[in-house]
Amino acid sequence: MSTSKKVALVTGGGSGLGYAITQKFVENGIETIIIGRDSEKLSKAKNELGPLCHFKACDVSDLPSLPSFVSEIIKEFGQIDILVNNAGINQKKDFTEVTDEEFQRIITTNVCAVFALSREVVKNMLERGSGSIINISSMAAQYGLPKVIAYSASKTAIDGMTRAMAVELSPKGIRVNAIAPGFIYSDMTAKALDSDPERKAKVFGRTPMGIMGQPEDIGNAAMYLASDAAKYVTGVVLPIDGGNSIGF
Repeated sequence: MSTSKKVALVTGGGSGLGYAITQKFVENGIETIIIGRDSEKLSKAKNELGPLCHFKACDVSDLPSLPSFVSEIIKEFGQIDILVNNAGINQKKDFTEVTDEEFQRIITTNVCAVFALSREVVKNMLERGSGSIINISSMAAQYGLPKVIAYSASKTAIDGMTRAMAVELSPKGIRVNAIAPGFIYSDMTAKALDSDPERKAKVFGRTPMGIMGQPEDIGNAAMYLASDAAKYVTGVVLPIDGGNSIGF
C-alpha cells in the first residue's frame, strides 16, 4: 500500500473511530492532522499517536470558519491528500419530540459541514489532480432505525453525496468513498447493549458473524480506501459490519 509523503485530515480524530483511523494512518507513515472541538482530548491523542500526528481545534459546524481553516492547514502542511469526514453527532429521541432546532443541528454537523469542508479541501486537491475523500456513513442509512430520525436522514444524505462527489470529481483524479460501520465495540456501545438485552439480541441476531467489530476494522478499511490498493475504487459505500446490513 504505497502512501509516499501523504498528508491526511481526520475530523473527530481525537477518539473512537477517528482515533482508530488516525492510528492506522500514522502506522503507515501518513502525516495526519486530527481536528475536533476538545483541545485537551486532541492533545492527549496526539501524544499517544506520536510525531506524525498533529492536532487543530475546530468546530466543523461553524461553517463560515472552514475556508480560512483549510487555508491555514495547507499553508502549514503544503497539501491535503486524504480527507476523512468522520465527525458526527447523534440524538436518540421519539420522532414527534424532535424539534426543528435539534434536527437542524444534526444536519449542520453531519451533512453541511461535510460538504463545506470537502469543498474547500477539493480546491487544493484539484490543483494537484489527485486526492482521496472518505466519508463515514452508518447502518442508519442501510435500513430504518427508530428514534434517530435526524441522524438517519444525515447519513442517507452522506451516501448520496458520496456518489455525486465521486461522479463529478473522479474524472479529475479525486476518489470519493464512504464506510458504513456496523456495530463497533466501545465501552459505550457495550454498556448500552448490556443494559438493553432485547436490543443486544436483535443486533447479534441479524449480524451473521455474531460478533461486534473493533475500531481497527474501520481503520483498516479507511487505510485501504486511502491507499493505492484502492486506486480503481470510487463511489463505494463499504459496509464494515460483519454482514449486519444483509443479515436476516
